[in-house]
Amino acid sequence: MQQIISFVRKGHDMLVKILDYARDPFLLIIRLYWGYQFFLAGKGKLENLERTAGFFAELQIPMPKFNALLAASTECFGGLLLIFGLASRLVSIPLAFTMVVAYITAHREGVDALFSDPSKFFEQSPFLFLYASVIVLTCGPGRLSLDTIIYKFFLAKENQETSGKS
Repeated sequence: MQQIISFVRKGHDMLVKILDYARDPFLLIIRLYWGYQFFLAGKGKLENLERTAGFFAELQIPMPKFNALLAASTECFGGLLLIFGLASRLVSIPLAFTMVVAYITAHREGVDALFSDPSKFFEQSPFLFLYASVIVLTCGPGRLSLDTIIYKFFLAKENQETSGKS
């Protein structure tokens, strides 16, 4: 019995080690793909700002032109920041908020059916955008990002210098 437990423990430890190596490429793929999707969505809204503002007006969103510009800019420039892994966690907050607003305004039927028919919530277009934003918000951008490079080469050295002077 002890040998079985030892074998299972070694297998578990090996699986955890492999998955630890997969974390950073996984986060990079999420950032690249969904950052690009955010960028394209925002760029499309910016290029057709009048149409987007008109749609926002139909949804009775206050100040439709301002909010269309805000949502489009958040998606476009936030998507670019996600792609590069720059200020990733910070930019994930307004991106997630924008998707929540999209759910509440343009995809209300999905929100209303969240508990009665969850598939209607999950098949709405903002879901995967929201999901990707929450993954980056909670897990960070991973080591393959500008955030990590900036921290390692600038902030970590600065922290070492200040702690060495104390």
